[in-house]
Amino acid sequence: MKHFAIRYGTFAACCLLFIALAIAAPNFLSTGNLTNIVKHITFLAVLALGFSIALTTAELDLSFANVCSVASVSVGWLIHNDYPVWMAVGAGLSVGLAAGVLNGVLVTVLKIPSLIATLATASIANGFAFMITQGVAFVGAWNPSFLWLGRGSIGGVPTLVVWLSILMAAALFLLKFTVTGLRMLSVGQAAEAARLAGISVSRMKLLGLTLSGLAAGTAAVLMTSNLASAAPNSAGDFMLMSIAAVLLGMTMFEPGRPNVPGTLCGALTIGILGNGLVLLGAQYYMQDIALGVIMVASVAMSSSFLKRAAFSV
Repeated sequence: MKHFAIRYGTFAACCLLFIALAIAAPNFLSTGNLTNIVKHITFLAVLALGFSIALTTAELDLSFANVCSVASVSVGWLIHNDYPVWMAVGAGLSVGLAAGVLNGVLVTVLKIPSLIATLATASIANGFAFMITQGVAFVGAWNPSFLWLGRGSIGGVPTLVVWLSILMAAALFLLKFTVTGLRMLSVGQAAEAARLAGISVSRMKLLGLTLSGLAAGTAAVLMTSNLASAAPNSAGDFMLMSIAAVLLGMTMFEPGRPNVPGTLCGALTIGILGNGLVLLGAQYYMQDIALGVIMVASVAMSSSFLKRAAFSV
């Protein structure tokens, strides 16, 4: 029973939160509101997934929100200048991928701490985003084929849900069922032991940061196509929420460690909580306070789980 509570207690609390908001918040279960929740959670979960993968290798990527923004305006510029949809999508993914590789090189080749390296990349990305847009968002007419990526449906299922499901399944498969994924996990848990076992620590860290950048580019494409807008700071609000989602996810399923199911549940919880606070008429700053509390509590719980696991060994 105690083991169950440790692994699934936070998840159960998240389910109770959903039930409580469904009862207390007016229109919480309305079709329109649930659609808004799904939309918000998709962007949040994709960004959080990238951060989680980087964290799996014991590295921080604090550039993902700014990278997402510059990728978004790159996509917007191409679409508004009548370039093909495939080229715009490819550009968005490429911008994210390039930023991830840059972060990886700075960390693994130049040996710059990831905290500093990714903050530098974030600043560079922010500058490019404002340079491309001159501080003005791309709005107006958009290619219908491009908008389908974020607003359409496949067999009655919203495309956002389809893309998110594919990404989560791919990440779970990578980390749990491939040699590369297991090596990434080993590097994150004990880098020196992994090195002695013949694993290239630098290569795994480079891969983790690269995938984080690619996730940011993917989120940019989905966000731009759904919102039909591309602003230089479009993903800024997702920074702390994504980190909070990952930290909260580390208290579930595999306590103390980043994991894909936990990250998804963390994103669901953060998204539902934010939406519920709005419906309940809470002041905007209450969400910031709630995020701060969640982050501190999650880190404290994860640390406790890891210490308990080490002691039991």
